[in-house]
Amino acid sequence: MRLPSDIARERFAGKRVTVVGLAREGVSLVRFLAGIGAEVTANDHSSAEELATALESLAGLPVRFALGGHPEEIFRDVETVFVSPGVPQQLGFLVEARRQGATLSSETQLFFELCRGKLVGITGSSGKTTTTSLVGEMLKRAGMPVHVGGNIGVPLLEKIDQIGTEDWVVLEMSSFQLETLPYSPGIGAILNVTPNHLDRHDDMGSYAAAKWNMLSHQHPEDWAILSADDPVASGLKPVGRSLGFSLERPVDGSYLEGDRIVLRRGSAVETVCDVSQVQLRGRHNLYNVAAASAIASAVGVSVEAMKNAVVGFRGVAHRLEIVGELDGVIYCNDSIATAPERSMASLRSFDEPIVLIAGGRDKHLPMEEWGALIRRRVKALVLLGEATPLIERAVLEAPGPALPPILKAVTMVEAVDLARGAAKPGDVVLLAPGGTSFDQFKDFEERGDCFRHCVRNLAPRRGRSAGDSRATVGVGDYPDT
Repeated sequence: MRLPSDIARERFAGKRVTVVGLAREGVSLVRFLAGIGAEVTANDHSSAEELATALESLAGLPVRFALGGHPEEIFRDVETVFVSPGVPQQLGFLVEARRQGATLSSETQLFFELCRGKLVGITGSSGKTTTTSLVGEMLKRAGMPVHVGGNIGVPLLEKIDQIGTEDWVVLEMSSFQLETLPYSPGIGAILNVTPNHLDRHDDMGSYAAAKWNMLSHQHPEDWAILSADDPVASGLKPVGRSLGFSLERPVDGSYLEGDRIVLRRGSAVETVCDVSQVQLRGRHNLYNVAAASAIASAVGVSVEAMKNAVVGFRGVAHRLEIVGELDGVIYCNDSIATAPERSMASLRSFDEPIVLIAGGRDKHLPMEEWGALIRRRVKALVLLGEATPLIERAVLEAPGPALPPILKAVTMVEAVDLARGAAKPGDVVLLAPGGTSFDQFKDFEERGDCFRHCVRNLAPRRGRSAGDSRATVGVGDYPDT
């Protein structure tokens, strides 16, 4: 029996290929292609110094590097150009590559072409990672062989030979990964479609179209899992079978009924769990539980396995992650909140007074509603990064009660110190930026790690010895970075 890597080797060995973008997926793809004998050129607009970590992981491989730009010669006489997520395929050098006969592809597309397992794809403007991780746990509890990846975790392409025909593969998928993908998974879920990434997509229509591509290549026997509460997702007309999920109304699928999440298939209604058994904060996480339950139902997971997964699931790093408690103040890392809407969901997850750390790079999204919620829910606001003046203006111009103190920081260390100074026992210091991390950090994970590091190194104001000078750190914390 031929392995997927054997098929890839027959296709690419000795062929010239170029990989554009050396982020996580690009690095994995370069390793895979070099390993099957392709003649690989790795290209990125960043310099070698900026890509030091990526280059170190590729050391010793027979790879040609073209860094600091996109020279025309690396796209001539090339079999395939693999484009990383987030790189627009309308860029001139890619248009020229197509004109000269190159095929454009991606790590995600190649994975779909080679994978022998049964694919589940999950996308949405928010909630993707939590829902994807929870679905993976539900399948594990049901005893099913499962691999979780896509936009999270370790890229699965390098493990393609380990994925068998009876294995399930649960993928978190971004709009960037989906927009040109000519395939759809057998089970595809769209959680919600709200304004996001408008700094990259031309408009809301093109962003929504990228999400819809999750389902546009499905067949009648496939499953679409769609939110009944989202006006865009609920209006889609998939060609195959469908299930819904909702916090507002009964649906064929999973929904909130009183104080429990239930699953309805036909006339049978079963309880997945009580709301009190969900370990995650916030109403939006009930939505994620309902979504995961509907998706797992399409896979064939029992309600008992769903419940066991929900009860034992304590969340994912950088998503309302409690990273410490010091002097009666809770410190919460929601660095994944890279849009105003995500930050708003974070603010609504707490009843305690909140000191909010916000900022980063603007995604060209509306901030009016966010500004009004900050005025209603935040006792002090600490701003950090490029979007500082935009957020400050949104808060100043918003209707609402008295303006909270607005503090400004240059570094995360300073932001945490300012927040700590504004917080009192019983408060929450919440990192929910509402912008991307790219003004100061490699990604939202690095930003969250930096926040966690700063919190861990805060000294208590009183009552502890010098040898016990760090914040109490919760389960799931990582070492200092």
